[in-house]
Amino acid sequence: MIETIFDLFNTRQRLSSAAMEELTLLVREIEFQKGEIIQKTGSTCRTIYFVKEGIARIFYYQDGDDITEYFAFSGDIIIRAESLFTGQPTHKGIESLGKTILYAIDSFELEKLYDKYHEIERTFRIIYQTAFVSYVRRTESLQLKTARERYEDLVNTTDIVSQIALKHIASYLGITQVSLSRIRSEKR
Repeated sequence: MIETIFDLFNTRQRLSSAAMEELTLLVREIEFQKGEIIQKTGSTCRTIYFVKEGIARIFYYQDGDDITEYFAFSGDIIIRAESLFTGQPTHKGIESLGKTILYAIDSFELEKLYDKYHEIERTFRIIYQTAFVSYVRRTESLQLKTARERYEDLVNTTDIVSQIALKHIASYLGITQVSLSRIRSEKR
């Protein structure tokens, strides 16, 4: 669990007190309950979120099925990047999977600080690069690893996986709930 958003930022790039002071004015702490929609499908992403506590997911619907694309745990960024960076609406949404506290930053206001404080721009570039590498690794995992390996990777990520509904885990892994149950029973 991250104590403050600045603990997270300072692990990427040390921010000056002036930069932190201005960035502090943009950061809001928001709490969501289980099942609350943080960003609706079909909307445009204009907010960058970091999970302080809890779990959130990015999801979409395909052929009537609810598919989980991404889980965000404490310290993780959660954005719908294709919308944030293009300014276009996306078919993806963000949902809280339990009591979740997020740090929220308005992306337009943040970008205004990039020119004034290059260390803020550098910090977010590093955060976005790290998130992109994670996305590439996830894609490779879906292509190269077995369902069992993908499940073990997820379980080794955090100890709160048990709080996630099996249907969300199964769709994230790209398998059925029956296959997931079989993997979980063999693991015990």
